[in-house]
Amino acid sequence: MPMSKNKFNLRLPTQAGDGDGPDGGDKPNPNIESLTQKLKELDIDDQQRQRLEIFLTQKQKVGELTVDVFDKIGELGAGNGGVVMKVRHLPTGLIMARKLIHLEIKPAIRNQIIRELKVLHECNSPYIVGFYGAFYSDGEISICMEYMDGGSLDLILRKAGRIPEPILGKLTSSVLKGLIYLREKHSIMHRDVKPSNILVNSRGEIKICDFGVSGQLIDSMANSFVGTRSYMSPERLQGTHYTVQSDIWSVGLSLVEMAIGRYPIPPPDPKDLEGCLGDYQVIFGDGPLPMAIFELLEYIVNEPPPTLPEGKFSEEFIDFVNRCLKKNPSERADLHSLATHPFVKKAESEDIDIGNWVCKVMDIKPDSKG
Repeated sequence: MPMSKNKFNLRLPTQAGDGDGPDGGDKPNPNIESLTQKLKELDIDDQQRQRLEIFLTQKQKVGELTVDVFDKIGELGAGNGGVVMKVRHLPTGLIMARKLIHLEIKPAIRNQIIRELKVLHECNSPYIVGFYGAFYSDGEISICMEYMDGGSLDLILRKAGRIPEPILGKLTSSVLKGLIYLREKHSIMHRDVKPSNILVNSRGEIKICDFGVSGQLIDSMANSFVGTRSYMSPERLQGTHYTVQSDIWSVGLSLVEMAIGRYPIPPPDPKDLEGCLGDYQVIFGDGPLPMAIFELLEYIVNEPPPTLPEGKFSEEFIDFVNRCLKKNPSERADLHSLATHPFVKKAESEDIDIGNWVCKVMDIKPDSKG
């Protein structure tokens, strides 16, 4: 049965503001349009809707976020120009992931970034990591997000060696639904799809994060550090106009990496690949084969795209990846055709316990909340 919103006394989140609160954070704004009607419009099941309502109810209690309301628990990882910490929100006891991005920027730019990040308050989907708020303090922008106890797929890949095709099918379905939601409901393209930006938890939920919602943040980070470009499409690397089709290239490249157990550019030696696909042990080490960044980018632009080896994976999976990894963006499949591809439809029809698999790989206990 669908859970009534009245059971949770669901009202409006109060921390989505104008970026003019203390330390440049969100100032509470009680006049935000209710999000509950938008949840009704989503094509999600009762359990997903219930979990979103619970999240929004918890989020409502959080209020304004400032640097002194957190207790640091540990570090979750680093990347994309920032460090991600596991923290406890002291007033509510909620566990969150707090991403700190150090930027040397003017106050006006910092406040614009906070305002642009405000859009994340409206991104409520079972396939998008939940957002609590953002604020600025001591030269760092903090982005506070839902904590996903299974971590990111790059960490899981490191532990698992490679990810089985049936699991990848489920992951692909969720990622595509997340990308479609961002595109259709908010006119947002992700811009940075890769395993480290796909998170999972012990309940079996699969969610994407770190999408390009703030143009000013993207520009500011580009000026302050050299980010990874190894998942970018050829047209982006060449500096030409790009669209959501660029995200599709990144999906395909990520899938090949997770399927064979290593970044697929340059292609692995066939003998090494044969050994890798015989079991789930890591044989390639922790990263790409040695290649200077300019060589790697030149390879992506000028050489044939990666493919999955024949005979090791289903024809549906191989075809799906091939449709993503077309050098010419106009030849790539679009989000909706990929969402109805036989590889995805087969995965959606299979009963696979993602949560149990995540718990085994990451050696964590199942979430007792269900």
